[in-house]
Amino acid sequence: MYEIFADLHVHIGRSENGKPVKITGARSLNFANIAKECEEKKGINVVGIIDCASPYVIEDIENFLKTGDAYELKDGGIIYKDKVCILLGSEVETTEKGRNGKQGSAHNVCFFPYLKDIKAFSNEMSKHIKNITLSTQRSDVSGYELIDIVEKYNGILIPAHIFTPHKSYYGNCVDRLQDVFKEKYDKIFAVELGLSSDTFLADEISELENKTFVTNSDAHSLPRIAREYNKMQVEDISFKEIVKALKGEDGRKVVANYGLDPKLGKYHRSFCEDCNDSIEIDQAATTCPRCGGSNITFGVFDRIELIKDKKETKSPKNRPPYIYQVPLTFIPGVGGKTIDKLLDNFETEMNILHKAGIDDLEAVIGEKIANNIYKACHGEAKVHSGGGGVYGKVSL
Repeated sequence: MYEIFADLHVHIGRSENGKPVKITGARSLNFANIAKECEEKKGINVVGIIDCASPYVIEDIENFLKTGDAYELKDGGIIYKDKVCILLGSEVETTEKGRNGKQGSAHNVCFFPYLKDIKAFSNEMSKHIKNITLSTQRSDVSGYELIDIVEKYNGILIPAHIFTPHKSYYGNCVDRLQDVFKEKYDKIFAVELGLSSDTFLADEISELENKTFVTNSDAHSLPRIAREYNKMQVEDISFKEIVKALKGEDGRKVVANYGLDPKLGKYHRSFCEDCNDSIEIDQAATTCPRCGGSNITFGVFDRIELIKDKKETKSPKNRPPYIYQVPLTFIPGVGGKTIDKLLDNFETEMNILHKAGIDDLEAVIGEKIANNIYKACHGEAKVHSGGGGVYGKVSL
């Protein structure tokens, strides 16, 4: 057994020939560039690319496998330069019955062991999605129906960023995941927390006690890869091993979740669109306490306060630690040139964050910036809450 780093939620912006896949994703985010970024700069061992059901991306994967740098593994996944395992995924937006009779929608990340599986899944989902070439388009199926389709093609389903106000189960659909998945709830063995929540907040909801938590970047650009990630204990890197780690089987497990302080997330606190500012809102309130307006985006913290059912936060004994870690790009004084210097000396971001000591950093970038990085990565930074789609800020 050994420990690896995994980020299971990375988008593709454009195909190799420039066709749009994730409209809000950077043009440089294509299948080959993600693999290279993880291997050369990030030090990520397993990456889940979640736009692989697009026919444009499927074509890119087929061409990628012809380069000789990558091949499919017997236990699932694509291995790149014998260093990075790529999981073939699809983010699917489901149609749900929301609160108060309103229609809700939620995102799910689904992973499949082989290219043939995700091709078959893509073909079937094209009957439920108007434009299968684009990422995360609304489907006409519910999560309850989707999990059967995913399993039909040997895949797994993980509810994505489960608390965010837009496109998530708790955020705009239901107070309990079990209300969606019913008797199939046991088939959900992992959930993604999202950037605006953490283990301590999520463990205020009792139905999540036996679910594995994953922290992923939801990257829309190459530098954002691994702003949140997981440390896992596995025997090898493959689809099969990652599934075992997510299930906690045969000694495989998630060892730690590395993520932002939730206050840095874009949707941590509620936000009044009329005031254009974050607000503290009473659980029962439907209007802004400042201006009386009703154009409010309910924040993750406030949503959890509303739906939690435990009197005190108590994580199960086998819950791995959630370690607050500020991405390099969030740290004051750390720009592109500084990061390039660090990469020249330490090779990957994982080495910078996990292996380089304060003295090592000082020798490369000087005492002040080295201290900033050290403080930010050891919970000593001041964090100002984000909301309404705007990230929080770090000060030192």
